[in-house]
Amino acid sequence: MKQITEPARQIDVIHETDVLVVGSGPGGLSAALAAARAGVEVTLVERFGCFGGNITVVGVEGMHWYRHEQTVESMGIPKEFEDAAKDAGAAVPESQSLSYEIDSEGFKLVADRMVEEAGIHPMLHRQFVAPIMEGDAIVGIITESKAGREAILAKRVIDATGDADVAHRAGAPTRMTPREEMMAASVMFHLAGVDKTRFMEGIKADPQTYADWGGGGEWNIETSGKEDEMFSPFLGKPFAQAIKAGIIPAHLNTIAGTWGAMHDTGELTYMNLVHLDGVDGTDPDSLTQGEIEGRRQAMLAIEALKRFTPGCEGARLRNFGMSLGVRDTRKVDTVYEMREGDVREQGRFEDSIGIFPEFIDGYGVLILPTTGRYFQIPYRNLLPKKIKNLLVSGRATGAERIAHAATRNMACCAVIGQGAGVAAALSVKQQGRDLDQVDIGDIQKELERQGARVF
Repeated sequence: MKQITEPARQIDVIHETDVLVVGSGPGGLSAALAAARAGVEVTLVERFGCFGGNITVVGVEGMHWYRHEQTVESMGIPKEFEDAAKDAGAAVPESQSLSYEIDSEGFKLVADRMVEEAGIHPMLHRQFVAPIMEGDAIVGIITESKAGREAILAKRVIDATGDADVAHRAGAPTRMTPREEMMAASVMFHLAGVDKTRFMEGIKADPQTYADWGGGGEWNIETSGKEDEMFSPFLGKPFAQAIKAGIIPAHLNTIAGTWGAMHDTGELTYMNLVHLDGVDGTDPDSLTQGEIEGRRQAMLAIEALKRFTPGCEGARLRNFGMSLGVRDTRKVDTVYEMREGDVREQGRFEDSIGIFPEFIDGYGVLILPTTGRYFQIPYRNLLPKKIKNLLVSGRATGAERIAHAATRNMACCAVIGQGAGVAAALSVKQQGRDLDQVDIGDIQKELERQGARVF
């Protein structure tokens, strides 16, 4: 491989802050809000032009779609996201649960307001490039943007990139799921022009359950049994019919999935139908191929819906998400790695920074929290090994395979983020105490003050 030598350069330090959060998805936005509310200066860096990550950039609008009557809520900032969207008129009832589907466009405004009201310093359109290190301690980052390379210094950094970009480049040990074992990436899209009355009549005439997810490709799942007879907004038959009719190639039997909400305006939103195996979210060439192929498959799915689903005859594409939805890449080797038994058997920890319902969704497993069971997340799960001044938030925290299928969910990422934000803030406020030395009781008290459930 040819190489070039990049000349040394001086990079301006354009900003200094107490806590720097890199990435503004559920795990980053919640971390920034929590740290600011704990009383320190916070800066939020985001590579896109909006906050919200998976919600706004990808278009995953069902943040709490696991919620049922006996579900024990995490509360805190994850619930606040949904409530704020409802209050702003940017949410509608979700089709398969007692939650609200958050409008991906409306939430951009909601997130803007939350960031401004918390006094967070926003820095959009900046891509993380490299960490700034002093020995084994991270003291800031370098970003790239239309302004060129810039440096931001910070007392504490939270990696909420989803792919552990900061931790990995800082030298923290990470592991990557083999490409052939990664959870599929998704292309989210929304439809317009659907006849709501006819569509809902068709759903009522042939209601689907979670048991119907079994049937090939991505949709062979293991449940606990209690999910099998529950209603699911699953669409599979139109695509099987389209394969028989030659509209969809036979090898694309992974086209199937769920819809989120049917609006009076004729919009059918949160279409989670396209699932792409083998897409590596850390490889731009793989992402390029996935974006192009995913959009192609989405148009095939729309054609199948138009031909074989009542009410969709006049359907048309309204919009795609701005980016692929990636579920699975790097995970940081944290002081404690979440285990399968923790998420299946109500793990309990003295250093808990939040709870999450017994919800597992991934690697062929689906378990819904319908009986009040939940697990706790330990603070040690946010602490990377070998690197100081750094916490990890979101889906990159250490987790075994099935544990990751629980902790990677957006609401759990937000739980982790709130804990990370509080811990980083208290570390700064307590005369710069190292992150692994912050009193867990103080963290828990501040989380409870902010409305989160810790135990």
